[in-house]
Amino acid sequence: MKTILTGIRANSVLTLGNYLGALLPMVRLANKYSDNDEYQVNIFVPDLHSIISEVDGDLQENIIRTLKYWLAAGLSVGQNVHTYRQSYVPAHSELCWILNCTATMGETSRMTQFKEKSEGRDSVNVGIFDYPILMAADILLYSAEYVPIGEDQFQHIELARNLAMRFNHKYGEVFTVPVSTAEQVKFMGVSEGIRIRDLLTPEKKMSKSTAAAGSKIMLDDNPEVAAKKIMSATTDSFGKVKFDMWAQPGISNLLLIEALVTDTPLQTVISTWAGETRYGELKKKVAASVSQMLSEFQERLAKISDEEVFLLLGMGEDYANEVASAKLLEVQKVVHLR
Repeated sequence: MKTILTGIRANSVLTLGNYLGALLPMVRLANKYSDNDEYQVNIFVPDLHSIISEVDGDLQENIIRTLKYWLAAGLSVGQNVHTYRQSYVPAHSELCWILNCTATMGETSRMTQFKEKSEGRDSVNVGIFDYPILMAADILLYSAEYVPIGEDQFQHIELARNLAMRFNHKYGEVFTVPVSTAEQVKFMGVSEGIRIRDLLTPEKKMSKSTAAAGSKIMLDDNPEVAAKKIMSATTDSFGKVKFDMWAQPGISNLLLIEALVTDTPLQTVISTWAGETRYGELKKKVAASVSQMLSEFQERLAKISDEEVFLLLGMGEDYANEVASAKLLEVQKVVHLR
């Protein structure tokens, strides 16, 4: 069976942007392929990655809540879907060290995310530098060919591919090489990543780290509060609804949100509102759609118990440790640690 692997860090409550741009597409992809016995789907919580940066609140609570998000978003958990916590599978950490001895300082320091996070700072923690190597271990332990990720992670996929090929060249065919980023995008069925914009500064993406509460909608927001944020969203002075992320990012963002929360083709939404001169009418419609979506999501979320999550984790971590330990032993043998 081919393996699809994905995960979302549990550092805080997720935003509507995280939900629509990452979690929901992953759930739909997982449900599409997990019913097919040619694929198995690994959905894990990368909690080792989480401690690289500040965690908002209690990490353990965040982990359980994040897993509940997957279920509330409609993830169908069956025999081909496995959920687990990264730190509960020790092989991730050990393979990371072994891959560190294959990677070079040059290629890791060229990672865009590392350069962005270290820019203008006297020092950064080593975890930020080593993050892509641990990510490679996450992937290679399970022979994952497909890793649904955002565009900002494409470099990391290419690094994982390079490390796997370099290791295989030296020691034999040990690792399955993930498919190229172009093939990843084709497999996900999208031409480009979904990026929900900041409600107040739509030139930027919606981020949970932004200080202004009105700039983002959180998944735990009261639906009425979320609706008010939509009504206060920045638009423009053109006076005509048109989908153009460069010239009219605020209006375009509202159209995109409406399409995603109502599961309507974007082009249909664009055609419906094309030429409308009253922005307030569009805002009212999007506010109502977001409010309804949040209400239904939060209702489903409230019905998921901690016990249900721990049961799934127990089964998933038994599977993950078995598969990862077997691959790690294979690696240990070829490098003569065993």
